[in-house]
Amino acid sequence: MYLHAGCQIAVSPDTKCFAVDWLGVEVTGATLGIIGMGSIGYKVAQRARAFNMRILYHNRNRRRKEEEEAVGAHYCAKMEDLLQQSDFVMLVVNLSAETHKLIGKKELGLMKPTATLINISRGAVIDQDALVDALQNKVIRAAALDVTYPEPLPRDHPLLNLNNVIITPHIGTATVQAISMMAEEAIANMLAVLNGQPIPSEVFPK
Repeated sequence: MYLHAGCQIAVSPDTKCFAVDWLGVEVTGATLGIIGMGSIGYKVAQRARAFNMRILYHNRNRRRKEEEEAVGAHYCAKMEDLLQQSDFVMLVVNLSAETHKLIGKKELGLMKPTATLINISRGAVIDQDALVDALQNKVIRAAALDVTYPEPLPRDHPLLNLNNVIITPHIGTATVQAISMMAEEAIANMLAVLNGQPIPSEVFPK
């Protein structure tokens, strides 16, 4: 939030001075709650560990003890416990019937009023109408969304006019290196199928 708004202030022709009381939220020492501790969620935890964050996670299956200890993650069997304790809640789940509108009015109400919701999974994991209401009424502090539904949002969507949300155009993997690696992986999978070999990145393993 502050990076985007700060850039606008820094480059605005109307800026004469910088406010000394314009303060953000510290990441170091804060509690990060990761919902969905698959391969991506675990990589997020590894990076958060470098900031000395307290890491909570909720997942269908608990990670092995040594994996938890490697990143200092603590398992929450109930998602509600994670929501109540986290300063930042990050959604890293697949979209399915179980995760559709996983975060709604009830879940947002359980979060701290100082918390930030981050979604890097799929837009429909959040009830966007409930999110708009929560942001407008300061139920939570802010949201950062790399995904929405639909994409892009209609130009008159209320999320686009809130000053406590930042939206990026689904660019979580949008680097030259990442796209190249994805293409190479796709080719490796196709060659494996054609040669009757095990598929390296099989979506639904037998």
